[in-house]
Amino acid sequence: MSSIRSTHSHSHTHVKTDMGFLPPTTALVDGLPPLGGQGGQGVGVKVLDLEGAAHHVEDLYPDPAVLSTYYASPDKSLLKPIPLTWGAPTATLRGPLVVSHKPSAIAHRNAIGAHSGSYSIYRALAMALNTLDPAHVPDYTNTHPPFPVTPNASWFDPGKIVSLDPWGHLAQTEFEEHNKRGLDVRPTISLTKAHIKMSELDRAFQRGEILPDGKVVHNSLPRESPLGTSKENNGRKEEDAGVEVTTSKAAVEPVWHLPGMAARFGISEDLLRRALFEETGGMYPELITRPDLKVFLPPIGGLTVYIFGNPQHLRDPTKELTLRVHDECNGSDVFGSDICTCRPYLIYGIEEAIKCAQRGGVGLVVYFRKEGRALGEVTKYLVYNSRKRTGDTADRYFKATELIAGVKDMRFQALMPDVLHWLGVQKIDNMISMSDMKHDAIVSSGIPILKRYDIPAELLPPDSQVEIDAKIAAGYFSAQKQVKMEDLHLTVGRAWEDLEH
Repeated sequence: MSSIRSTHSHSHTHVKTDMGFLPPTTALVDGLPPLGGQGGQGVGVKVLDLEGAAHHVEDLYPDPAVLSTYYASPDKSLLKPIPLTWGAPTATLRGPLVVSHKPSAIAHRNAIGAHSGSYSIYRALAMALNTLDPAHVPDYTNTHPPFPVTPNASWFDPGKIVSLDPWGHLAQTEFEEHNKRGLDVRPTISLTKAHIKMSELDRAFQRGEILPDGKVVHNSLPRESPLGTSKENNGRKEEDAGVEVTTSKAAVEPVWHLPGMAARFGISEDLLRRALFEETGGMYPELITRPDLKVFLPPIGGLTVYIFGNPQHLRDPTKELTLRVHDECNGSDVFGSDICTCRPYLIYGIEEAIKCAQRGGVGLVVYFRKEGRALGEVTKYLVYNSRKRTGDTADRYFKATELIAGVKDMRFQALMPDVLHWLGVQKIDNMISMSDMKHDAIVSSGIPILKRYDIPAELLPPDSQVEIDAKIAAGYFSAQKQVKMEDLHLTVGRAWEDLEH
């Protein structure tokens, strides 16, 4: 295991590491060859340049910077992490997540990373630009959940939930005393209620496919003009404003239990930690220096849960449950790109979830932030370019991604069922998905799926046939169509030259 030792420096400001002190401008890492210099000392790796900062660092951060706490340090006695037992039967026995670098909390940290996922970087900018007071203490008055998500057996099985904190929505109440001690315990999940309104749902209402019931689906109020009269269209008052749907929602940030994650993937915890450390540019040295810290809050997007109907029905196996698990696709979901089936499949899942709730069951849509199969939108657009410049045939659909990204998919659906176990789901009656990976992950986690639904042919966008045929041939479920691998070259997408751009 590497440790950090200091080189000679005359600076008066020090950087703390291993709960000790290190001069701020240079450091050497054990095990690495020197970068040059005299006397065998080498040129140190630059750590911080405090004197070049535009503002006085000491004004914002009066204490020395901590590069890493170190479990094997001679100053180990300074570390007093709050006990955290993953899978414990109560919040008190489990313990809070303490990840803050505040002086009052840093010695008591029991987790690596930072709150808010990818938005932690914006928090840092807000601090640096003096728009956020580093001493601000969140006021969680009236932020408690408006509907219950209560413990179930999966919360107490350390292997069932490894990628989120099941107590995350209760942090502001269950760990209030820890916050009073300055430990900065924050929720990683929040629940709320909302109305949603979508043009596709209005059209489904106009076709008579979704009807208001006063519980799940409601008539939208007529829109009023500034003068207070009904909005007019060609001299006539608008006859109806469509419908809106009530939903219960949960926003979930990722919280990774590293031993459980490693076991889920069948790799060692050491390998997982090293890969996370290396591939984030060494952003989190405590992945290496603190093997006693078993929880990591990664800087990635989370997920959103949409529940249609009574949330308590999710854990009742006598109630019908319809599920759509959807991975983010900004181009289609938001802007309606027709190169894939994402938005129409999402809308189809929402409509079926609503209908299930109106039948007395419950609908569930889980929206994961995994843009471009978790390869990212930049990679996705590069793949689009490659496809369109080489004929865009279904036989090259996955190959085009592999040539650029080195892999066709990085969503790792084995983690996806955790949110279902958090909610207490015991069985799924209707799965609105063709994905074999999602199906297999859910079933292997212990939740049976009774029926699967592929996207109706009439909902397929004009340029999405390449995607759908390639996926069916690769093993995606379809009750309507069979596609042979040898026929994939016959499915051709639209060329750029067909339309002006």
